[in-house]
Amino acid sequence: MKKYNCIIITGTTASGKTKLACQLAYELNAEIISVDSRQVYRGLNIGAGKDLDEYVIKGKAIPYHLIDIADIEENFHLYKFIEHFIEAYSDIVSRNKTVIICGGTGLYLDAILKQHYYAAVPVDNDLRSKLIILSHDELMKTFNSYQNEFSQMVDSRSSKRLIRAIEIFEFLKNNNLPKTHFPNLNPFIYCIESDRGERRKKITDRLKNRLENGMIEEVNNLIKLGYSADRLEFLGLEYKYISFYILGKLNYDEMFSQLETAIHQFAKRQMTWFRKMEREGQKINWIAHDYPIQYIIKNYK
Repeated sequence: MKKYNCIIITGTTASGKTKLACQLAYELNAEIISVDSRQVYRGLNIGAGKDLDEYVIKGKAIPYHLIDIADIEENFHLYKFIEHFIEAYSDIVSRNKTVIICGGTGLYLDAILKQHYYAAVPVDNDLRSKLIILSHDELMKTFNSYQNEFSQMVDSRSSKRLIRAIEIFEFLKNNNLPKTHFPNLNPFIYCIESDRGERRKKITDRLKNRLENGMIEEVNNLIKLGYSADRLEFLGLEYKYISFYILGKLNYDEMFSQLETAIHQFAKRQMTWFRKMEREGQKINWIAHDYPIQYIIKNYK
């Protein structure tokens, strides 16, 4: 009996995780489940880094899941991701195929590894409208007035996370926690790591390439299709700053500089999340982007 039942390939943005996962899937005849909060949306292609051309190796299409499954205007929250993940995982396993989980959204990874039942709590838009106008200090005061086992899981540095936590606390006052049937994952986890200088160069080079090869046109097309500036800003990073440029709020140099900085900061937050997962007990194998495929296969088998 195999010790592990799936492989996770993660890492910061521009680390090369999709390429590695696809190469591995080719060798293992596996299928990939994407763990990326923006790749779920149809129409977010270049900016979301789907790199779908990498899912074809030597003429063979690598099957993938949880990419292009939602419309841009949809509120694709964590619980929807968990529902889709469980469905995709169960389907792949039922066909006796190997599962490779690939992506860099730490919240999603954490949810499936820790089996976050709290994600099943529905959104309360009325409550959110009251909380969103509060300062971070005011949210902290409200958050601290509740205490249960969920409190220790909350990243209290984020106002968004505090609002979600308060929403969950209020729901649990009068309701039982919805149950979700998580698969029992026993993953072999690889995180692609590079030094700060190399990571920054990769991010900058990729940004230049994408801006020169259709990313501005992609965002402009979304604006022409009627997606609001607020929605594009919510989608973050490339969609936020490029929309600012198209709408005349930033010139090109300002857009590039601010976007480049934001992506570097995002990569740093990703790495912080992965280190946090490790501190909390997840066994993570840190590897370079060119780590030999055969070693991963040997370790997994």
